[in-house]
Amino acid sequence: MLPIRLTAFFFIVFAVVCLWFAIDLFASVASIADPVEASGAKSFAWFLSFLFVVGAVLGVVSWQIAQTRSKDEDA
Repeated sequence: MLPIRLTAFFFIVFAVVCLWFAIDLFASVASIADPVEASGAKSFAWFLSFLFVVGAVLGVVSWQIAQTRSKDEDA
């Protein structure tokens, strides 16, 4: 079983990678000539943005849980 802080770290890394790909897709949509393909790329970029938000929220919540657990163990 993974420690909670390592899990939070993996969530944050996942979120950053999703954000990176989303920004790359949003930047490249203007260079796509086919409107159907451009629409699909934009939709996928929004999906990756959603995954970024989910990964970031789960990472922050996991990190806060780890902080709470460490404070409880110290007391």
